[in-house]
Parts: sequence; C-alpha cells; structure tokens
Amino acid sequence: MRKILLLLVSLLACHISYAEANRYPWGKTYMFRLYLSDKKGSPASLKQPEQFLSQKALKRRNRQHIRVDSTDLPLSTAYLKQIQMMGATIMSKSKWNNTVVVRTADSTMATAFGALPFVREVVHVWTAPDTLKVVTRDKVVSQMKESSRVKDRHYGNGGSQIGLLNGKGLHDKGYRGQGMTIAVLDGGFMNADRIKAIQDIKILGYKDCVVTPTPTIFAETDHGTQVLSCMGANVPEFLVGTAPEAQFWLIRAEEVATEMLVEEDYWAAAAEFADSVGVDLINSSLGYQDFDIKAQDHTYVQQDGYSTLISRTASMLAHKGIILCNSAGNDGMGQWKKINFPADAHNILAVGAINVSKNNAVFSSVGPSQDLRVKPDVMALGSPAATIGGDGEISWSMGTSFSSPIMCGMVACLWQALPTLTATEVMNLVRMSADNYTTPNNVFGYGLPDFMKAYEMGKNK
Repeated sequence: MRKILLLLVSLLACHISYAEANRYPWGKTYMFRLYLSDKKGSPASLKQPEQFLSQKALKRRNRQHIRVDSTDLPLSTAYLKQIQMMGATIMSKSKWNNTVVVRTADSTMATAFGALPFVREVVHVWTAPDTLKVVTRDKVVSQMKESSRVKDRHYGNGGSQIGLLNGKGLHDKGYRGQGMTIAVLDGGFMNADRIKAIQDIKILGYKDCVVTPTPTIFAETDHGTQVLSCMGANVPEFLVGTAPEAQFWLIRAEEVATEMLVEEDYWAAAAEFADSVGVDLINSSLGYQDFDIKAQDHTYVQQDGYSTLISRTASMLAHKGIILCNSAGNDGMGQWKKINFPADAHNILAVGAINVSKNNAVFSSVGPSQDLRVKPDVMALGSPAATIGGDGEISWSMGTSFSSPIMCGMVACLWQALPTLTATEVMNLVRMSADNYTTPNNVFGYGLPDFMKAYEMGKNK
C-alpha cells in the first residue's frame, strides 16, 4: 500500500478482504482541478468569521493571536455556479488554495474550463478506473488474547513507544491529552465503531472527504484504526497510547484503491475541515510522490514545501494555529529514498522511524528538503510499533505511519501542559529537546525528543 505510509510487516497484521469488483458507478469520467483567480462573490465576510469557522476554531486562533484572512473565505458562489452551468459536477473545494475539483465525462472540457476568465490554471487530477473494489469488514474479536497482555505494565505493549520519548513523566503530572483535539487523516478506520478498545476512545465525529462512493469509513482499511490506537488506546497492560485522554476527529482523506493526484485535494479539504471544527493537532500518516498516471508524478525539485498543493496546504497549518505531525515516508530502501509530500512542508513535524535500540529503521525516508531544510524533523518508534488492528487484536506493525501518531500524542500532552504557547513554539521545543539538535542530519533530523526536557524548557521560557 504505497499511498498510505505503511510497511505492515506485522506479526498479527489485519488484511483488507475485497468482494468482487463492481463496475465504476460514474462510468468513464475525469476530474480536473481549477485554480481560481480570486474570491469575488464569496458568500461570507471576514467581519463574520463565525459563518465559516466554529467558536472552537476561533478561540484557538485568538489564543495564538492569529487573524482570520482571505484564505479562510469560502469560494466565490458566482464562479462555482458558472462552472456548474457548463455541465460539470463539483467534487471537492479548497478555500485556502482557492481551487475546485470538477468531474466531467468529456475530457476535452479542460480547454473550456481554462478559457473561463476567472480560471488561472487547469490540472488533470483523476481518471475513473474501470472497476471499484468493494471492501468487506474484518471480524472483530470479543476480547484481546491473554497472550497479548503485559502483566504489571500499565502501558502494556506500548511501554517502549512512550518510554523512548521520555513521555511518562508528562502523564504522571496529569498531562494525558485532556482538552486537546486531534484530527486523524487516513484512508479508513476499519471497525473503529465496533472494537471496544477503540470505542472507548473519545471520538467527537468523523468526516469522509473522498468522493468515491463507500458505504462507511469503518469498512475501509484498518490503517487509520491502528494509527488512532497509537495515540488514543487506553487498555492497561495491553496498550495505552501517548494521548489516551485526547479527543479525536476521524477523517478519510485517502482512496486506497487508486493513487491519483486528486487525493491531495481530498487531503486539503480534510485539513480545512479539521481547522473549521477547531482541532489543535493533525496526524497524517499519508504521503505521495508517484501516481497511477505517471504524468502526475512529483519530482525532487518540488520538495520546497510549496510547489505541490498538499505541501502548500500543510505549510499553512501552523499559521492557522494547528500542529501537523506527518509520516516522513517508507522509501528509504526504494528508488525514491527521500521524504514524501507533504513531509517537505514548512512548520510541521515530519516524523521518521527508529527501533528500540534507537537505530534508524532502514525503510525510513531521508532528507533534506530541496531547499536544504532538515528533514525528517524528529524520530519515534516505528520498527515495530504496537497497534490495535481492525480485528481488535494487538498488532506489531512497521512504518513511519506509526512513529508519527506516537509523536503526535506526546506533542498534544506537551501543548496541554504549556497552553499559552503557539503551534510554532511547541514544535520548536520538541526539536530543541531532541538528542541530535546541535548536529542534525538527513537521516535522524534533530533526533529523538525528550518530552520532559521540552516541558522544563517550556516552563522556563
């Protein structure tokens, strides 16, 4: 599964099973991303931000002295109406990028879209596959195997995950993520509505930003379920995550069956939705660089944090008051080797993977960015990590997909402990506390953070 940053060389891996493939419901259709020139005719005003942002989102911004600006305004309804009058169906929108994704059965419509006076650029982002695979759910165990219990160890199989980050001290002080809201952007959350250990996590809601029809995000891949468990699980002696008292939004932003550029539009829509409902942090164990349509492939020269839509969106998050933890990528042993997109973004924490001996996982993608910024930013355990799979059992899974949420949960606890700091200040503390901070490199970045050290530095600041 290259699109979700996951190796899943797992002792107890949960696999997706597919029923017979169905014919694609829309037939042979295409999607195009239209870059709009401005927002003339937007239905909202900056004087009334409560029209498009929740009170929680506004409070987060006010706390960090961040103003609502033109990027937050919804798209022009006048422009959208003209596009629809041409027979196109609007599939996704990004107000931060001022883009709209449209679907049409006529591929030549790209020229007509480009001729509109308010359209700056047209990009082909999707072509319908011939068939659509239908996912069937995994069976869920009634209780975890007793052999998975680690007796007399509160964190159970997750002890090393929090221990390597020196995070237990924060938990002991009462900072376990309470009051913090984390959005999980992923490809699906198999059985997260049925597994008791997952149901006990404080889930505020869920959103599907992928336009391809699916019965429910809880019948898609279990990757998101595993990612969520790294942070939110609270099953003593089996698995306690790094932020067991945090609240979560579950957002599907990845279509597992295909790999096309439109998934960056889904990611942008998911990030903007997360902002609108007031989340504090986002974990994204997703990354992109090669696609089913080879003309859409990214290149090394684009790794400047702005050249791709997904990285440009990610680079905006801190300016909205949100911390993004993103998997660095699993291409260390492949031809690409480098971090994926949006791990190249500015003002985020791109997270690589280590093993329990603090050695770099051979699959963990390396840096730097094209403009020579240190990447990855930091490291956490991911070779392997303990998770809860789609069947409700403990799984041992490998990938930066899991080092990222392990990190994200601890960052949430740190921010809970230091609530007056901005997103950028918290991320800087995390980097400064890491064991490679004075001599960063392209493999470990700033290294392995020490969250008690970060907490003490933050208190004294």
